[in-house]
Amino acid sequence: MPWRESLNPVRMQRVALVAPEPCWRGTLVEVARIGAVELDLPYTPDAGPEELDRAAGSAVVSGPVAALVGWVPVRRTSDLAAALAQLGAAVVPLARPLGVQPPTLLTVAGPSQGSRMLVNTYGTVPYADVDPSRLAGLAYVLMFAMMFGDVGHGALLLLAGLLLRSGRIRRLENLKKIWLFVAGAGLTSMVFGALYGEAFGPTGLVPVLWLEPLSSPMPLMLTALMFGAFLLAGAYALGTINRVREGGWAYALYARYGVAGSLLFVSVGLLAWGLTASIAALVPAAGALALVALVFIFIGLLAEAGGGGTGVIQAVIELVDTVIRLGSNVVSFTRLAAFGLMHTALMMVIWNATTALWAPGWRALVAALVFVLGNALAFALEALVAGVQALRLEYYELFSRIFQSEGRPFHPWAPDLSLASPDEASTQTYSDQLL
Repeated sequence: MPWRESLNPVRMQRVALVAPEPCWRGTLVEVARIGAVELDLPYTPDAGPEELDRAAGSAVVSGPVAALVGWVPVRRTSDLAAALAQLGAAVVPLARPLGVQPPTLLTVAGPSQGSRMLVNTYGTVPYADVDPSRLAGLAYVLMFAMMFGDVGHGALLLLAGLLLRSGRIRRLENLKKIWLFVAGAGLTSMVFGALYGEAFGPTGLVPVLWLEPLSSPMPLMLTALMFGAFLLAGAYALGTINRVREGGWAYALYARYGVAGSLLFVSVGLLAWGLTASIAALVPAAGALALVALVFIFIGLLAEAGGGGTGVIQAVIELVDTVIRLGSNVVSFTRLAAFGLMHTALMMVIWNATTALWAPGWRALVAALVFVLGNALAFALEALVAGVQALRLEYYELFSRIFQSEGRPFHPWAPDLSLASPDEASTQTYSDQLL
């Protein structure tokens, strides 16, 4: 599958299923077998055996013909039409109704399932939007690794991911689909551990390739800020693309997480650049760009509020909130450095306790026990903390800009066919694999 296609939900086609009334029930049986059509029914469908009769009774009947409408993936329409043609039925393409959002079906690709879980737990990607699952997965493991940088602990995570992939532990079979996600987090943690010179703590097993976090906290903080700004820039870019796809350039121009919001973010970057690099010309340019962006954002907020005096007050409050939130969102990424420092400090305490206890005889056993139990406790605690904090940054700082609404998942109509008659059960069977 082309990578561009993997960034978008599967294209949907609105269709009408039309068949002579005498073979209508058999047509529905074949539709259920194929499992590629989401029917528009006047009730909430279920998988029970009585569902076939309920759907058959919901058809629109005109003379000798019965019909139902629904959604089907574009790539499945030809197979569906060929299957129903053998029963005397037809699949009629329809125009998409105005104001109706098609259901969302994301491509099912094994290695990206772990990343897709990040997005799915936040919400369903709207049909018009870009699917950021793979980019979100990459951002997550990098943020996690910056807080969990340790060659030894990262290696344990990498081994855990490979163990999940092997499927040898049956109790963890359901987690096999996220093996690459876990292994990726472990591998990137090993990279950051090498940069920090950490391997089960400051043991000296690996050299410091970049900096020691506790000795150089400010460079680490600044790096976290720059990394956060880079991620926010990507979120604004994806948000702008989504606003254009959702409502066109006019809508995107005034959206605070569209063109206008992106310009405001750029103006903050120019201001920081001008002040830190002593480039005087950038300061007024940043101010002018920020003013233009704020005017467009205010117009968009006023339109959303419905105008009038109350609308103006609401737009002003939300505009101030937008500015404050932008600054707080950038600063929020300093937690990548803060929790990285906490991880390093905890590992140093464990290592210092180990070396202080080390001596020939029974004290060596006590020191080894402190080292092993301390690392186990630190691994469990820090992995949990880093995982939660990276998830928090993903949801509140990034996804809140990428998505402005929620889609609805594609639910193909595929009820239980156990009550189908022998004649119906003998209809030709086609693949029920969705994609």
